[in-house]
Amino acid sequence: MVLVRQRRHQEALKLPLPPPASSPFPFRRQRVPFPLPLVPTEPDSPTIERLSDLEKLAVLGHGSSGIVYKVRHRRNLQVYALKVVRFEQDNIAAGIRRQADREADILKQVNSQFIVRGSLQDLLKTRPRLPEAVISGVARRVLEGLKYLHEMHIVHRDIKPSNLLINRKGEVKIADFGVSCRDGCCDLSCAGTCAYMSPERFDPERWNIVGSGSTISDGFAGDIWALGVALLECHVGHFPLIAADQKLDWATLMCAICFCDAPEMPSTASTEFRSFIYQCLEKDWRRRGTVGELLSHPFVAKNKSSTKQLIDEFL
Repeated sequence: MVLVRQRRHQEALKLPLPPPASSPFPFRRQRVPFPLPLVPTEPDSPTIERLSDLEKLAVLGHGSSGIVYKVRHRRNLQVYALKVVRFEQDNIAAGIRRQADREADILKQVNSQFIVRGSLQDLLKTRPRLPEAVISGVARRVLEGLKYLHEMHIVHRDIKPSNLLINRKGEVKIADFGVSCRDGCCDLSCAGTCAYMSPERFDPERWNIVGSGSTISDGFAGDIWALGVALLECHVGHFPLIAADQKLDWATLMCAICFCDAPEMPSTASTEFRSFIYQCLEKDWRRRGTVGELLSHPFVAKNKSSTKQLIDEFL
């Protein structure tokens, strides 16, 4: 399936184009048993009738299931992001189609300054450790984005540095809704990135009470956990739940996330930052900090500087 979303405030892209091929979009390896339409993902987006109407300009990013291209409409010259979803077996096509339909449905609904489709991960590659002032600004912006999503009953389910975009204005925005869900229809499957999954997603039987007094996570607390992991990663310079030289495999991650004590905070961490991270990384999702509570936390509330100013001063 192909999703089209109009690009806003385009920045110069440095990613190389994929190698040329006979077809302008050589992404389907096998014919599927149903048509895959081009779906507009904003209320005012036009319907794109043919792939031949689009000119491929650059690769915006790669994911586990496909590629996102920057494209331009040949007639109206509008610029879009084109997501190409690939699969090789017909028996999994229906599941991928449902996931893509769900992403398109969510993108039609969200229209916020905090939500876009270029990354904090890139910044960490050049500056592995960020000062707390910058981390605080990032935290505030992402929490504002999550507040917007959660009020619309949307759970992102894949918050991580590569999905938190920072543009030249210093704005931090949330990207990639490929595994998002809404209206409490989130299963606890391992959709998303395992390293940033919360305990209740890794081990739902342990962290959810099923029965007459049923309390099952609605997924919102999982976004908070993932944000806490990402922000702590910005502070320590590596994935924070295991040692820097330890291999990131399933067993190691499950042990660290579900059974080990909270990660030891560096001696350089302030009292406010420690408190904030511990509220994000509370293993019991019922006691984990909420978006509202964390937005009023001293670590976030004390920082009134713009993210652009903070990043400019740091870089």
